[in-house]
Amino acid sequence: MTITAAAMPAPFPFSAIAGQPHLRQALLLAAVDPGLGGVLIEGPRGTAKTTAARALAELLPDAPFVTLPLGASLESLVGTLDLGRAMAAHELQFAPGLLARAHGGVLYVDEINLLPDALIDSLLDAAASGVNVVERDGISHRHAARFVLVGTMNPEEGTLRPQLLDRFGLCVQLHNVDDPAERQAIVRARLAFDTDPQGFRDRHAQAQGELSAALVRARALVADAAALPYTDAVHEAVSEMCIAAAVDGLRADLVMLRSARALAAWEGAAAVTSDHVQRVTEAVLLHRRKPEAEAPAPRTAPPEAGGKASSDADGKHSTGSPDDGDWGAMPPEPVGIERVKPLRPLIDSRQRQPTPKKA
Repeated sequence: MTITAAAMPAPFPFSAIAGQPHLRQALLLAAVDPGLGGVLIEGPRGTAKTTAARALAELLPDAPFVTLPLGASLESLVGTLDLGRAMAAHELQFAPGLLARAHGGVLYVDEINLLPDALIDSLLDAAASGVNVVERDGISHRHAARFVLVGTMNPEEGTLRPQLLDRFGLCVQLHNVDDPAERQAIVRARLAFDTDPQGFRDRHAQAQGELSAALVRARALVADAAALPYTDAVHEAVSEMCIAAAVDGLRADLVMLRSARALAAWEGAAAVTSDHVQRVTEAVLLHRRKPEAEAPAPRTAPPEAGGKASSDADGKHSTGSPDDGDWGAMPPEPVGIERVKPLRPLIDSRQRQPTPKKA
């Protein structure tokens, strides 16, 4: 019995995705400059994470779409020794992994927060450098691995370590759509696609072609080192944003400049401006911003000099008075002290008995 492989269904058109502008922009910037380090998408189920990632691959010329399953091993990801060749021909030969298959396309990892750290490290290394280096099993091999990394996760199921979060270039947080009209438009589009996929794709073919052509032009601009210059004012704006977010290291500065340059290339601008920086800031800093950088200013002013103040767990200042806004506070009350009688010294019972006289 011969089993025929089923063809993959046609993807939903990227140009028809509605309701997620930040997701669309982040994915397009990562496609313009894959060296950004990929996109991490956080959000609940059913917010078009997988649909958008699969649709992005269709915009790239001859781009594969590779999915990394949760049960994948490190060998299947980076590649390993071809054991069959080694046993049959007694020679060492490299067997490519998923990173090699994803070269030039999109590597999609669903629930990336559930993967072992070793796999995530290898993914992020290759996504940032564009090269996969394998030093194991008696072989030393490297090959090109330039792809757009798209990782998704549901924050309810856990998060990534800060060291791994920082290595993702961009991050987008998706939320459930609360606007009824927007929800209805999204559902109508999806139902129309499920009913007649080819007809739906034909209606969006022109928009798809325009997006694909714009992506090719933007990639050519980014590859030209002399194109898209930026001034010291732009660089200063980047530094101020990163310092205000209290980020660690300089990776945020580099990613923000590259993201702003990719956005300028996508829009066909002559140079990178501060407006480009402002529009990519949130995607660059969302997963790098320190909690203390987001802490709001205290609502009440600190007490005047000479006043005795205390600080509660929320950082609010209190003078000990029940009128200072600390609802439920009770003034101190005196506590009665009971005098304790001293203990009487123990007397040795032998001292009470008379000493016997000698006969």
